[in-house]
Amino acid sequence: MAAAARVTLADVYRAHERIMPYIHKTPVFTNATFDKLIGRNAFFKAENLQKTGSFKARGALNAVMSLRERNANAAGVVTHSTGNHGQALAWAAQTVGLKCAVIVPRDTPQVKKDAITSYGAELVLCEPTPQSRQETCQRVAEEQGLEFVPPFDHHDVIAGQGTIGMELLKQAPDLDAILVPVSGGGMASGIAIAAKAMKPDIKIYLVEAEGKMCEKSLRAGERLWPNPPRFLNTIADGIRMQHLGHLTFPILVDLAEKDVFSISDADMIKGMKFAFERMKLVIEAASGAAVVAAMSDKLAAMDKDMKNIGVILCGGNVDIDKLPWY
Repeated sequence: MAAAARVTLADVYRAHERIMPYIHKTPVFTNATFDKLIGRNAFFKAENLQKTGSFKARGALNAVMSLRERNANAAGVVTHSTGNHGQALAWAAQTVGLKCAVIVPRDTPQVKKDAITSYGAELVLCEPTPQSRQETCQRVAEEQGLEFVPPFDHHDVIAGQGTIGMELLKQAPDLDAILVPVSGGGMASGIAIAAKAMKPDIKIYLVEAEGKMCEKSLRAGERLWPNPPRFLNTIADGIRMQHLGHLTFPILVDLAEKDVFSISDADMIKGMKFAFERMKLVIEAASGAAVVAAMSDKLAAMDKDMKNIGVILCGGNVDIDKLPWY
C-alpha cells in the first residue's frame, strides 16, 4: 500500500465502529505505589485483558471485516506471527467465518501455538528467521488462495490498533505522554495517529527491546537494521522484530519522539514482576518493557511538567510454566 494512503483519525473511528461489538473496551488502571515511585501519574491501558490476550485483536478484526466488506467471496487469510497476531487473526477469522492459516517460528511458546489452533486456524511451522517466515507465508497464500494480513504493515491493521489511543484519551484525557512497546510499529503508529490528532501536544515514546536501533533510525530518518535482517535475542517474543515497517516507519518519524526507551530482558522482568505482584495483572515481557520504561532514570530526567503518562500493557500471553524469572 502506498505511503500516500496513510491512516487518518477518520479511519480509526471507522475501525472503532466496525470492531466494537466484538472486542473489549479495556480498562485503565492506576497504582498509587507506582505513582509515588516515579513521581508522576501513570495510567495503564490493559490490553492484556483484550480478546485473545493482546491488542492484536483490534487490528486483525478490522482487517478481516474490511476484507469481507470488499470481497464477500474471500477464501480466507494467512499471516506469519510470533504468536499474538496469529492468535488474533485466527480469532478474527473464526468470528466472521473465514479460513485462516498462521505461520509461526518453531521456537514460539507452546501456549501461543495452542491458542492459535484453538481458534480453528491451521498452524504452519517455519524457521525462526524473517526470511523463512515470509517465504513460508507466501507459499501457503499461493497454494490456498488466501489473502495475506501482515502483523503491522497494513492500513486496516494500523487503523484497528489506533482505537487503543482513541479509547485511552477518552478514559484519561489529561495524558501528557504515552509509552508504547514497539516491534514492527503497527500499534505505535495507530496510537500516534489517533492520539496526536485528538491532542496534538501529546508525546508518543517508543519502547523497544535492546538492539533494535529505533532511536538511530528515527534520528537518521531511515530504517536501520543489520543485513540480513534478524530477530532480536530477547525474552519479549512480541517485540523481537529487528526493524520497523515500510508503512509504519514514516508515520513514527513524523509523530513519535526521537528519544526511545531501550529495555534489557532483566529490566523487562522487573516490570513484569511489578505488575504481577503489586497490580495483580498478568503481563508478558513486552508489556513489562513499557512498565519499566516508566520507572526508568531516562523518564525521570525528562520534563517534570509531563505529569500524566499512559503505559500500554500490550499483552498478557505468557507461558506460566516458563516464567522468565525461574
